[in-house]
Amino acid sequence: MTRRDMLLAATVATLWGFNFVVIDWGMAGIPPVFFVAVRFAVVALAVVVVPRPLASWRTVVGVGLFMSLGQFALLYTSIALGLQPGIAALLLQAQVVLTIVVAALALRERPSRMQTIGVLVGTVGLGVVAFGRGGDAPAVAVVLCLLAALSWAIGNVISRQAGPVSPARRLGALSLTVWSSLVVPIPALGLSMIIDGPDAIAAGIAAFGWRPILSTLYTAGLCTLVGYAIFNGLLARNRSASVVPWVLLAPVVAMASAALLPGQVPNVWETVGGVVLVAGVFIANAPARRRAERTRMPDSPPTAALRKRRDHATIER
Repeated sequence: MTRRDMLLAATVATLWGFNFVVIDWGMAGIPPVFFVAVRFAVVALAVVVVPRPLASWRTVVGVGLFMSLGQFALLYTSIALGLQPGIAALLLQAQVVLTIVVAALALRERPSRMQTIGVLVGTVGLGVVAFGRGGDAPAVAVVLCLLAALSWAIGNVISRQAGPVSPARRLGALSLTVWSSLVVPIPALGLSMIIDGPDAIAAGIAAFGWRPILSTLYTAGLCTLVGYAIFNGLLARNRSASVVPWVLLAPVVAMASAALLPGQVPNVWETVGGVVLVAGVFIANAPARRRAERTRMPDSPPTAALRKRRDHATIER
């Protein structure tokens, strides 16, 4: 990666990490699932300029239900119940190890030895975080955040089954993210009606001032649209093994920003558990990184020379 691309990757990780604090900051007085409906209604406006993904509507709906609606409805609710944004960012990284488990069950993908070790290490980290939460957040908030990670993992598997989905390579997953957001607003609004009631939604609309507006613009505009556009541009220019590990900076940024701004400093157990969880995620990704490096290895001099002579002969013919 060039220095410019590394700076862009760090910028995306910072945007995605700071996202958790922005959600918490803007959600005061707004029912969480209703807030999700507003966010994805804004994202859905991009269908005007983003081409439809090369995927069936079944895939689009599945990704929308699990990766968008399920993940964020559960995440927003867990934060509204008192889960610290930094801890939420850490727990959500469980989606990596959960994706391996779900793929093994649903797609019969046998995990490698390193992936199995990564799952075990990540599970230990989750246990440490849950054990050391210090009573600051209800246990149900921790469970809901882990369910959000599971919903994300299921969405990952659905997306993987679809294969390449973008009509333009540079758009990558952005096209699927944008079009699947069409699935979210109405079901989220209906869930909020059931969970919170019409009066709470009316109060949320009345309380929708400049803070919720800025929060929505940040999460929908910067995190989803701009963030994915930059990230997929990086993937188009670099090996995925060089780009993806930068995402692990997001929970670090989330924890640092939560400590500096709302003053939510994690305790020792939460910090240790978070480090162990991220280590498990890194270990689980190791096989993919090595495979990517092998497939992108440059030709050896003899191979390059043979290929050059062969191409020259083809041109002469």
